[in-house]
Amino acid sequence: MLGERISFRRGPMVDMPLLLGVVAILTLGLVNLYSATSVYIDDNSRARLADIYVSQIYWIVVGALFAILVAAIDYRHFERIAPVLYVGGMVSLGLVFILGRDIRGSSRWIQLGSFAFQPSEFMKILLILMIAKFIHNDSRTEPRSLLDLAPAAALTIFPVAAVMAQPDLGTSLIYALTVFSMLAMMRVRVLSVVTLIGSAAVSLPLAWMYVMRDYQKHRITSFLNPEADKTGTGWHALQSQTAIGNGQLTGEGFMQGTQNQFGFLPEQYSDFPFAVFSEDWGFVGTVVLIGLYGFVCIWAIHIASQAKDRFGAASLSASARCCSGTPCSILGWRRGCCRWWGLLCRCFRMGGRVS
Repeated sequence: MLGERISFRRGPMVDMPLLLGVVAILTLGLVNLYSATSVYIDDNSRARLADIYVSQIYWIVVGALFAILVAAIDYRHFERIAPVLYVGGMVSLGLVFILGRDIRGSSRWIQLGSFAFQPSEFMKILLILMIAKFIHNDSRTEPRSLLDLAPAAALTIFPVAAVMAQPDLGTSLIYALTVFSMLAMMRVRVLSVVTLIGSAAVSLPLAWMYVMRDYQKHRITSFLNPEADKTGTGWHALQSQTAIGNGQLTGEGFMQGTQNQFGFLPEQYSDFPFAVFSEDWGFVGTVVLIGLYGFVCIWAIHIASQAKDRFGAASLSASARCCSGTPCSILGWRRGCCRWWGLLCRCFRMGGRVS
């Protein structure tokens, strides 16, 4: 399997509508990042943050080159080596506990000189490939039982548990929801679905009491009622809502958002990019942004529907569903609940890490 030569296409097949949609989001994200960090230009203690947009340009170039390479390779090769990639991803998640860099109480990054990367981000793609391979190999037409889905559940539990231990609740939930959406492509027995829902109903209270940490519980309670603790856990949610409201119809103008410029949004370049954008460009700008994300998601699903095999359809549709979480998280920012899920906006928020 690994001895086979990787075949390259004569040239990457570029879907122009999808490419233009992604480029538009990247452009808006770069402009927004410049606005978000403009507050640090005259701050000597944090002046380096004012140049984050330059690093963002570098990462966009690196990502574009990598995308060209991946597009040039027949995707069926990824189906063949998916198990090897999955094992490599699990090893990298394990290395986090040995080489991980502790940031704000969690160890999620591996530092290599001046470069740091987050293995859990790469694991999203590798998990999708592995589950897509599972779906591709199961060509039965009859409904599946929970026992039939046990291998996929096992493949999911290991990375979810590893990421939860870092701890990173948001990413582990994305793993679980992505796999659940992929398995929904398969026919499942009604009794199995009922059993699964019942198990989830029982496990959620147990997870709340014995698994989730206090700060994770505070995030959920602040989402449900941010005004209960306006100066504590609900502070950031209320400030993001204020910033979004300040934008009104057309916004306060580029680099003119008061909540951003006066420092009411912490880590606004990574945690509150949508609040900054809404304050600058208002309702009109947010409609354009959400519309672009919606178009990219719908168009990616359209491409997946034309795939010639189950692996291509499953992997691409799962990637589209991951992207579709972005408009949902954007709307969640309106309630302040999705600040910590800014990772869903990799094309819009700050990407990469270089110390």
